[in-house]
Amino acid sequence: MSDDFEDMGPVDYLVVEFPGNRMTGEGFPLLIDLVDRGIIRILDLIFVRKDIDGSVTALELAEADSDGTLDLTVFEGVSSGLLGEDDIEEAGAAVEPGSSAAVLVYENTWAAPLARAMRRSGAQLVAGGRIPVQALLASLDAVEGAPGGTRSAA
Repeated sequence: MSDDFEDMGPVDYLVVEFPGNRMTGEGFPLLIDLVDRGIIRILDLIFVRKDIDGSVTALELAEADSDGTLDLTVFEGVSSGLLGEDDIEEAGAAVEPGSSAAVLVYENTWAAPLARAMRRSGAQLVAGGRIPVQALLASLDAVEGAPGGTRSAA
């Protein structure tokens, strides 16, 4: 493994759907802020569209901003080459027909020092996951509703 990869933090991906192809761009400045503060490094960012007939296509930045209201030029050239046609199809499978999505692959640079230390000690990540906020809230509500249960403000 090359030194560049050995020094990396964990890599995650997100597929964010924009129902009805309505993308406001509200999150883009926040994404740029995460990059500017060194919290993440964007490895890939692509946009896909799923037509009503179920066909999935990758979009150029200009196509993702069809009405010209978003400035996506800051994301031009953001491509590591990790994402292929299979990934575009898989992302499209998660999106409702008539909608578009952003597929973001990013390194958690904030965790790179911990990841390096773990790798040096021989540790391996053997499982990972993400808990949806809705599931977390449902669990907390269940605890709160149980006899003797109270929600902590931790």
